[in-house]
Amino acid sequence: MIVPDVLADGLALVLCGTAPSRASMEAQAYYAHPGNIFWKTLFEVGLTPRRLAPHEYALVLAYGIGLTDLNKTEWGADAELTPAGFDVAGFVEKMRRLRPGLIAFDSKCAARSYFGRSTIRYGRQAEMLDGIPLFVVPSTSGRARRYFEIGPWRELEAALGRIQP
Repeated sequence: MIVPDVLADGLALVLCGTAPSRASMEAQAYYAHPGNIFWKTLFEVGLTPRRLAPHEYALVLAYGIGLTDLNKTEWGADAELTPAGFDVAGFVEKMRRLRPGLIAFDSKCAARSYFGRSTIRYGRQAEMLDGIPLFVVPSTSGRARRYFEIGPWRELEAALGRIQP
């Protein structure tokens, strides 16, 4: 495992990425590349009360948020990853056991791997995982910057308000 899961029972939200980047692998921290706007986005949409630094990634638990990736054995750009590195079954088992209020894939690549289809839209998905709502939000990677839109992230934050007790 390159960067450990940050998970606990009953979180409000689990954000699931594809795999760590080279910068995240080297820093041993989620979303560590300086060009990645993940931490800025979480703060901007109100998921965290302040902008966290990558090395503070474990603090998301205090805000009811968990972090994981579908590929826990490889690192790099999506095109560098192998299909064998994706453990969808292991992810599903973890989510069934931990029962978060909502799961969001923070890239279309992660969502395509999970859903097993090539066409993915942002926002809430029609499918659920054993009653857990599923979302897809745009990647915050600098490599995906031209595709980034904040709207689906705002929709995710709004949905949390309706799902949480």
